[in-house]
Amino acid sequence: MTLPTALTELLGCRYPIIQTAMGWVADANLVAATCNAGGFGFLAGAVMTPEEVEAGITAIRERTAQPFGVNFHMYTPGADRIVDICVAHKVRAVSYSRSPAPDKIEKLKAAGIVCIPTVGALKHAIKAVELGADAVVIQGGEGGGHTGAVASTILLPQVVDALDVPVVAAGGFKDGRSLVAALAYGACGIAMGTRFLMSQESPVPELTKARYVAAVPETIIVSSKLDGIPQRMINNPQLHELENASALRMLWLALCNGLAFSKVTGEGLFSLLSSGWKMKKATGMTLPQTLMAANAPMMIQAAMVQGHPDEGVLPSGQIAGVIDAIPSCEEIISGIVAQAHERIASLGALTAQRPSQD
Repeated sequence: MTLPTALTELLGCRYPIIQTAMGWVADANLVAATCNAGGFGFLAGAVMTPEEVEAGITAIRERTAQPFGVNFHMYTPGADRIVDICVAHKVRAVSYSRSPAPDKIEKLKAAGIVCIPTVGALKHAIKAVELGADAVVIQGGEGGGHTGAVASTILLPQVVDALDVPVVAAGGFKDGRSLVAALAYGACGIAMGTRFLMSQESPVPELTKARYVAAVPETIIVSSKLDGIPQRMINNPQLHELENASALRMLWLALCNGLAFSKVTGEGLFSLLSSGWKMKKATGMTLPQTLMAANAPMMIQAAMVQGHPDEGVLPSGQIAGVIDAIPSCEEIISGIVAQAHERIASLGALTAQRPSQD
């Protein structure tokens, strides 16, 4: 079975299904498993050094012959090197979010690399295309991690009507029914993070995965306390503590996490502060938001890498509340495709019906 769309043509994958680049989660093994199953995976380069990104690309190539992509932030100190690595290794696509850099986009496009950012608002989607995006992933408010305030069912058709490039739907998608719904809205495919986090190939520790399986939609809430920007997360003791923390406590946490993140990225604290300042000017973020930017990746690490779901934060789409199993990537994607064909056939049967004649 195939599902050819503008997205499969653009990315060279069999099915119009993207695995998003979740920090600490979208490693080489998960990306390769997604691609081998017919989807398109993005490596989570935003929490990697340039050397780790290159090693990840090499590891993916050892596991699959299918095309794949790399995600990174264009405002980070190592962004120029990551662009050069992507060009040298001829990755198929890159994804990014805040603070897209026109010069980097131009260099990537000149090398034939597809630029496909993720945005959460109509105005940001329009701006992304003006800056050179070849396609756009639009995430509705149901999505996990940093997210907007508008539901996918409202935001998606707005963006589809406004843009002339392929639009991919994200936020609230997990199966063939939702893929068909996205296609009916005019999207060319779906992007999923939480569904792939809750897979066998996901490197997330089993104890943390179990917390995702146990979640219900009402407990997957939006909070701005972590880094000053709305994020959707599973409510847990750590998030409850953050919600009640003082401004002084949050500032201390930001400084500690900033130092920790500087070690993870291999960059000095001054370099990170300089990048934060550039991000502030480019995005209009407040100074406190910029200072708190390191909170998210380091506190996510506690749950996603160290396996302490009560001591870290748990970014999640609301869709986790209706997922009750941890299948393989192959089972996820083949199930989506099979159900999508069933729904398309059922809808086709409706149009084939003729009113009876007396």
